[in-house]
Amino acid sequence: MQSAQQNLKLQKWITLLSVVLFVLKITAYYFTHSMAILTDALESIVNVIAGFIGLYSLYVAAKPRDIDHPYGHGKAEFVSAAVEGGLIVAAGIMILYETIQNLIHENPLESLDTGLVLIGITAVINYVAGAYCINLGKKNNSMALMASGKHLQVDTYSTAAIIVGLGMMLLTKLFWLDKAIAGVMGLFIIYNGYKIIRSSLAGIMDEADTELLDKFIAVLNDKKQENWIDLHNLRVIKYGSLLHVDCHFTVPWYLNVHEAHREIDALASLIQEEFGDRIELFVHTDGCLPFSCSICSKTDCTVRQHPFEHKVAWTMENLVSNKKHQLEPLL
Repeated sequence: MQSAQQNLKLQKWITLLSVVLFVLKITAYYFTHSMAILTDALESIVNVIAGFIGLYSLYVAAKPRDIDHPYGHGKAEFVSAAVEGGLIVAAGIMILYETIQNLIHENPLESLDTGLVLIGITAVINYVAGAYCINLGKKNNSMALMASGKHLQVDTYSTAAIIVGLGMMLLTKLFWLDKAIAGVMGLFIIYNGYKIIRSSLAGIMDEADTELLDKFIAVLNDKKQENWIDLHNLRVIKYGSLLHVDCHFTVPWYLNVHEAHREIDALASLIQEEFGDRIELFVHTDGCLPFSCSICSKTDCTVRQHPFEHKVAWTMENLVSNKKHQLEPLL
Protein backbone atom coordinates (compact mmCIF):
# COMPACT_ATOMS: atom_id res chain seq x y z
CA MET A 1 0.00 0.00 0.00
CA GLN A 2 2.98 2.32 0.48
CA SER A 3 3.74 2.31 -3.24
CA ALA A 4 0.07 3.00 -4.05
CA GLN A 5 0.12 6.09 -1.82
CA GLN A 6 3.37 7.19 -3.46
CA ASN A 7 1.76 6.81 -6.90
CA LEU A 8 -1.24 8.87 -5.80
CA LYS A 9 0.92 11.69 -4.44
CA LEU A 10 2.91 11.96 -7.67
CA GLN A 11 -0.24 11.92 -9.80
CA LYS A 12 -1.55 14.94 -7.84
CA TRP A 13 1.53 16.92 -8.87
CA ILE A 14 1.27 15.70 -12.47
CA THR A 15 -2.35 16.85 -12.63
CA LEU A 16 -1.46 20.30 -11.30
CA LEU A 17 1.45 20.49 -13.74
CA SER A 18 -0.77 19.64 -16.71
CA VAL A 19 -3.03 22.62 -15.89
CA VAL A 20 -0.05 25.02 -15.72
CA LEU A 21 1.40 23.75 -19.02
CA PHE A 22 -1.98 24.01 -20.74
CA VAL A 23 -2.19 27.70 -19.75
CA LEU A 24 1.33 28.34 -21.13
CA LYS A 25 0.51 26.70 -24.47
CA ILE A 26 -2.79 28.52 -24.87
CA THR A 27 -0.89 31.75 -24.19
CA ALA A 28 1.64 30.80 -26.89
CA TYR A 29 -1.18 30.14 -29.37
CA TYR A 30 -2.78 33.49 -28.49
CA PHE A 31 0.45 35.26 -29.47
CA THR A 32 1.20 33.27 -32.65
CA HIS A 33 -2.03 31.81 -34.11
CA SER A 34 0.14 28.81 -35.07
CA MET A 35 -1.68 25.59 -35.96
CA ALA A 36 1.32 23.60 -34.75
CA ILE A 37 1.14 25.26 -31.33
CA LEU A 38 -2.63 24.74 -31.29
CA THR A 39 -2.07 21.00 -31.74
CA ASP A 40 0.18 21.08 -28.69
CA ALA A 41 -2.44 22.99 -26.71
CA LEU A 42 -5.22 20.59 -27.75
CA GLU A 43 -3.16 17.66 -26.53
CA SER A 44 -2.64 19.48 -23.25
CA ILE A 45 -6.41 19.62 -22.78
CA VAL A 46 -6.27 15.84 -22.90
CA ASN A 47 -3.40 15.93 -20.39
CA VAL A 48 -5.57 17.86 -17.96
CA ILE A 49 -8.57 15.52 -18.33
CA ALA A 50 -6.38 12.41 -18.25
CA GLY A 51 -4.55 13.74 -15.20
CA PHE A 52 -7.78 13.94 -13.22
CA ILE A 53 -8.86 10.49 -14.46
CA GLY A 54 -5.46 9.04 -13.48
CA LEU A 55 -5.67 10.77 -10.12
CA TYR A 56 -9.06 9.23 -9.39
CA SER A 57 -7.96 5.77 -10.56
CA LEU A 58 -4.88 5.86 -8.31
CA TYR A 59 -7.05 7.02 -5.43
CA VAL A 60 -9.27 3.98 -6.00
CA ALA A 61 -6.26 1.66 -6.49
CA ALA A 62 -4.73 2.84 -3.21
CA LYS A 63 -7.85 1.89 -1.22
CA PRO A 64 -7.40 -1.21 0.99
CA ARG A 65 -9.04 -4.51 0.17
CA ASP A 66 -12.61 -4.99 1.25
CA ILE A 67 -15.31 -7.66 1.12
CA ASP A 68 -16.40 -6.64 -2.38
CA HIS A 69 -12.81 -6.41 -3.68
CA PRO A 70 -10.76 -9.15 -1.95
CA TYR A 71 -7.82 -8.65 -4.30
CA GLY A 72 -7.85 -4.86 -3.98
CA HIS A 73 -8.82 -2.13 -6.44
CA GLY A 74 -5.75 -2.21 -8.73
CA LYS A 75 -7.75 -2.94 -11.89
CA ALA A 76 -8.91 0.70 -11.80
CA GLU A 77 -5.48 1.69 -13.12
CA PHE A 78 -6.00 -0.26 -16.35
CA VAL A 79 -9.38 1.37 -16.94
CA SER A 80 -7.77 4.78 -16.40
CA ALA A 81 -4.96 4.01 -18.85
CA ALA A 82 -7.49 2.80 -21.45
CA VAL A 83 -9.50 6.04 -21.12
CA GLU A 84 -6.32 8.10 -21.31
CA GLY A 85 -5.23 6.27 -24.46
CA GLY A 86 -8.66 6.90 -25.97
CA LEU A 87 -8.37 10.60 -25.16
CA ILE A 88 -4.94 10.75 -26.81
CA VAL A 89 -6.38 9.19 -29.98
CA ALA A 90 -9.25 11.68 -29.87
CA ALA A 91 -6.76 14.55 -29.53
CA GLY A 92 -4.87 13.30 -32.58
CA ILE A 93 -8.07 13.16 -34.63
CA MET A 94 -9.01 16.66 -33.44
CA ILE A 95 -5.58 17.94 -34.47
CA LEU A 96 -5.98 16.50 -37.99
CA TYR A 97 -9.43 18.07 -38.24
CA GLU A 98 -8.20 21.51 -37.15
CA THR A 99 -5.28 21.26 -39.59
CA ILE A 100 -7.63 20.58 -42.50
CA GLN A 101 -9.89 23.45 -41.40
CA ASN A 102 -6.90 25.80 -41.32
CA LEU A 103 -5.95 24.78 -44.86
CA ILE A 104 -9.37 26.01 -45.95
CA HIS A 105 -9.50 29.13 -43.78
CA GLU A 106 -5.91 30.25 -43.26
CA ASN A 107 -4.89 32.48 -40.32
CA PRO A 108 -1.66 34.54 -40.53
CA LEU A 109 1.16 33.72 -38.11
CA GLU A 110 2.47 36.25 -35.59
CA SER A 111 5.13 36.55 -32.84
CA LEU A 112 6.70 33.15 -33.50
CA ASP A 113 9.71 34.03 -31.35
CA THR A 114 7.51 34.54 -28.27
CA GLY A 115 5.66 31.29 -28.94
CA LEU A 116 8.99 29.50 -29.35
CA VAL A 117 10.16 30.56 -25.87
CA LEU A 118 6.89 29.65 -24.16
CA ILE A 119 6.53 26.16 -25.59
CA GLY A 120 10.27 25.55 -25.11
CA ILE A 121 9.68 26.00 -21.38
CA THR A 122 6.81 23.49 -21.46
CA ALA A 123 8.97 20.94 -23.33
CA VAL A 124 11.69 20.94 -20.65
CA ILE A 125 9.19 20.66 -17.80
CA ASN A 126 7.26 17.87 -19.56
CA TYR A 127 10.38 15.81 -20.28
CA VAL A 128 11.64 15.90 -16.68
CA ALA A 129 8.20 15.17 -15.22
CA GLY A 130 7.50 12.37 -17.73
CA ALA A 131 10.83 10.64 -17.09
CA TYR A 132 10.30 10.73 -13.33
CA CYS A 133 6.73 9.48 -13.72
CA ILE A 134 7.81 6.51 -15.89
CA ASN A 135 10.68 5.57 -13.56
CA LEU A 136 8.44 5.55 -10.49
CA GLY A 137 5.71 3.75 -12.45
CA LYS A 138 8.16 0.98 -13.40
CA LYS A 139 9.49 0.77 -9.84
CA ASN A 140 5.96 0.46 -8.39
CA ASN A 141 4.58 -1.45 -11.40
CA SER A 142 1.85 1.20 -11.85
CA MET A 143 0.15 1.17 -15.25
CA ALA A 144 -1.55 4.52 -14.58
CA LEU A 145 1.71 6.29 -13.71
CA MET A 146 3.54 4.82 -16.71
CA ALA A 147 0.66 5.90 -18.99
CA SER A 148 0.83 9.42 -17.55
CA GLY A 149 4.60 9.51 -17.99
CA LYS A 150 4.41 8.28 -21.57
CA HIS A 151 1.71 10.84 -22.27
CA LEU A 152 3.96 13.62 -20.94
CA GLN A 153 6.89 12.37 -23.01
CA VAL A 154 4.77 12.13 -26.16
CA ASP A 155 3.83 15.74 -25.44
CA THR A 156 7.55 16.55 -25.11
CA TYR A 157 8.42 14.95 -28.45
CA SER A 158 5.58 16.71 -30.23
CA THR A 159 6.59 20.02 -28.64
CA ALA A 160 10.23 19.47 -29.68
CA ALA A 161 9.13 18.87 -33.28
CA ILE A 162 7.05 22.04 -33.17
CA ILE A 163 10.02 24.02 -31.80
CA VAL A 164 12.15 22.78 -34.71
CA GLY A 165 9.38 23.66 -37.14
CA LEU A 166 8.93 27.17 -35.70
CA GLY A 167 12.67 27.74 -35.89
CA MET A 168 12.70 26.68 -39.55
CA MET A 169 9.75 28.97 -40.29
CA LEU A 170 11.54 31.91 -38.67
CA LEU A 171 14.64 31.26 -40.78
CA THR A 172 13.07 30.28 -44.12
CA LYS A 173 9.64 32.00 -44.01
CA LEU A 174 8.12 28.73 -45.29
CA PHE A 175 4.91 29.10 -43.29
CA TRP A 176 3.22 26.07 -44.88
CA LEU A 177 5.44 23.99 -42.57
CA ASP A 178 3.09 24.95 -39.74
CA LYS A 179 0.29 22.80 -41.17
CA ALA A 180 2.61 19.97 -42.25
CA ILE A 181 4.00 19.68 -38.71
CA ALA A 182 0.49 19.72 -37.24
CA GLY A 183 -0.62 16.88 -39.53
CA VAL A 184 2.40 14.70 -38.82
CA MET A 185 2.09 15.23 -35.06
CA GLY A 186 -1.63 14.35 -35.21
CA LEU A 187 -0.77 10.95 -36.71
CA PHE A 188 2.05 10.42 -34.21
CA ILE A 189 -0.25 11.19 -31.28
CA ILE A 190 -2.92 8.76 -32.57
CA TYR A 191 -0.29 5.98 -32.79
CA ASN A 192 0.91 6.54 -29.22
CA GLY A 193 -2.68 6.59 -27.95
CA TYR A 194 -3.23 3.22 -29.59
CA LYS A 195 -0.17 1.77 -27.83
CA ILE A 196 -1.42 2.90 -24.41
CA ILE A 197 -4.86 1.39 -25.11
CA ARG A 198 -3.19 -1.87 -26.15
CA SER A 199 -1.15 -2.04 -22.91
CA SER A 200 -4.15 -1.29 -20.71
CA LEU A 201 -6.28 -3.95 -22.40
CA ALA A 202 -3.46 -6.44 -21.80
CA GLY A 203 -3.71 -5.67 -18.07
CA ILE A 204 -7.50 -5.91 -18.03
CA MET A 205 -7.29 -9.30 -19.78
CA ASP A 206 -4.59 -10.50 -17.32
CA GLU A 207 -1.93 -10.81 -20.00
CA ALA A 208 1.25 -12.03 -18.30
CA ASP A 209 3.97 -9.54 -17.47
CA THR A 210 6.70 -11.72 -19.02
CA GLU A 211 9.56 -9.40 -18.08
CA LEU A 212 8.65 -9.48 -14.39
CA LEU A 213 7.89 -13.21 -14.45
CA ASP A 214 11.25 -13.98 -16.08
CA LYS A 215 12.99 -12.10 -13.27
CA PHE A 216 10.79 -13.92 -10.74
CA ILE A 217 11.82 -17.31 -12.18
CA ALA A 218 15.51 -16.33 -12.31
CA VAL A 219 15.43 -15.44 -8.60
CA LEU A 220 13.75 -18.76 -7.74
CA ASN A 221 16.36 -20.76 -9.67
CA ASP A 222 19.23 -18.82 -8.12
CA LYS A 223 17.99 -19.00 -4.50
CA LYS A 224 16.32 -22.41 -4.62
CA GLN A 225 16.61 -24.39 -1.34
CA GLU A 226 16.94 -28.16 -1.07
CA ASN A 227 13.42 -28.70 0.33
CA TRP A 228 11.95 -26.85 -2.66
CA ILE A 229 11.59 -29.89 -4.87
CA ASP A 230 9.11 -28.60 -7.40
CA LEU A 231 7.00 -25.58 -8.36
CA HIS A 232 4.17 -25.96 -10.86
CA ASN A 233 0.63 -24.92 -11.80
CA LEU A 234 1.73 -21.27 -11.77
CA ARG A 235 -1.07 -18.76 -12.44
CA VAL A 236 -0.79 -14.98 -12.52
CA ILE A 237 -3.47 -12.28 -12.17
CA LYS A 238 -2.53 -8.62 -12.41
CA TYR A 239 -4.23 -6.06 -10.17
CA GLY A 240 -2.73 -2.67 -11.01
CA SER A 241 0.73 -2.59 -9.45
CA LEU A 242 0.28 -6.03 -7.85
CA LEU A 243 0.87 -9.44 -9.40
CA HIS A 244 -1.12 -12.15 -7.60
CA VAL A 245 0.66 -15.49 -8.15
CA ASP A 246 -0.91 -18.87 -7.38
CA CYS A 247 1.29 -21.97 -7.47
CA HIS A 248 1.69 -25.53 -6.23
CA PHE A 249 4.85 -26.06 -4.18
CA THR A 250 6.28 -29.56 -3.71
CA VAL A 251 8.18 -30.29 -0.48
CA PRO A 252 9.29 -33.60 1.14
CA TRP A 253 6.17 -35.62 1.99
CA TYR A 254 7.25 -36.33 5.56
CA LEU A 255 7.35 -32.66 6.68
CA ASN A 256 4.62 -31.83 9.16
CA VAL A 257 2.27 -28.88 8.64
CA HIS A 258 4.45 -26.45 10.57
CA GLU A 259 7.63 -27.50 8.75
CA ALA A 260 5.95 -27.20 5.35
CA HIS A 261 4.65 -23.77 6.31
CA ARG A 262 8.18 -22.65 7.22
CA GLU A 263 9.25 -23.51 3.67
CA ILE A 264 6.39 -21.37 2.30
CA ASP A 265 7.45 -18.54 4.62
CA ALA A 266 11.02 -18.81 3.31
CA LEU A 267 9.75 -18.68 -0.28
CA ALA A 268 7.52 -15.69 0.48
CA SER A 269 10.35 -13.87 2.30
CA LEU A 270 12.63 -14.33 -0.70
CA ILE A 271 10.02 -12.86 -3.04
CA GLN A 272 9.28 -10.01 -0.63
CA GLU A 273 12.99 -9.20 -0.38
CA GLU A 274 13.45 -9.15 -4.15
CA PHE A 275 10.17 -7.58 -5.31
CA GLY A 276 8.63 -5.80 -2.31
CA ASP A 277 4.86 -5.65 -2.58
CA ARG A 278 4.82 -6.11 -6.35
CA ILE A 279 4.18 -9.87 -6.10
CA GLU A 280 1.71 -11.59 -3.78
CA LEU A 281 1.98 -15.37 -3.38
CA PHE A 282 -0.78 -17.84 -2.68
CA VAL A 283 0.87 -21.25 -2.24
CA HIS A 284 -0.61 -24.74 -2.15
CA THR A 285 1.79 -27.40 -0.83
CA ASP A 286 2.17 -30.90 -2.29
CA GLY A 287 4.13 -33.81 -0.89
CA CYS A 288 6.78 -35.35 -3.12
CA LEU A 289 6.17 -38.68 -4.88
CA PRO A 290 8.69 -41.44 -5.72
CA PHE A 291 9.43 -40.03 -9.19
CA SER A 292 10.52 -36.77 -7.50
CA CYS A 293 13.63 -38.45 -6.08
CA SER A 294 15.57 -38.17 -9.33
CA ILE A 295 15.28 -34.35 -9.32
CA CYS A 296 15.57 -33.87 -5.54
CA SER A 297 19.04 -32.86 -4.28
CA LYS A 298 18.23 -33.18 -0.57
CA THR A 299 21.27 -34.90 0.93
CA ASP A 300 19.89 -36.08 4.28
CA CYS A 301 16.72 -37.77 3.02
CA THR A 302 16.29 -41.13 4.78
CA VAL A 303 13.34 -42.32 2.68
CA ARG A 304 14.79 -41.79 -0.78
CA GLN A 305 13.63 -44.47 -3.25
CA HIS A 306 15.70 -43.40 -6.29
CA PRO A 307 19.10 -41.73 -6.61
CA PHE A 308 19.33 -38.06 -7.45
CA GLU A 309 20.20 -37.48 -11.11
CA HIS A 310 20.03 -33.74 -11.76
CA LYS A 311 17.98 -30.67 -11.03
CA VAL A 312 15.27 -29.45 -13.35
CA ALA A 313 15.64 -25.76 -14.10
CA TRP A 314 12.38 -23.93 -13.58
CA THR A 315 11.16 -22.21 -16.74
CA MET A 316 7.99 -20.44 -17.79
CA GLU A 317 6.92 -23.53 -19.72
CA ASN A 318 7.27 -26.09 -16.92
CA LEU A 319 6.05 -23.78 -14.14
CA VAL A 320 2.66 -23.20 -15.78
CA SER A 321 2.19 -26.95 -16.26
CA ASN A 322 -0.29 -28.56 -13.83
CA LYS A 323 1.92 -31.64 -13.45
CA LYS A 324 4.78 -32.18 -11.04
CA HIS A 325 8.21 -32.19 -12.63
CA GLN A 326 9.95 -35.45 -13.38
CA LEU A 327 12.72 -36.73 -15.61
CA GLU A 328 10.76 -39.65 -16.98
CA PRO A 329 6.98 -39.85 -17.22
CA LEU A 330 5.40 -42.72 -15.28
CA LEU A 331 4.46 -45.73 -17.40
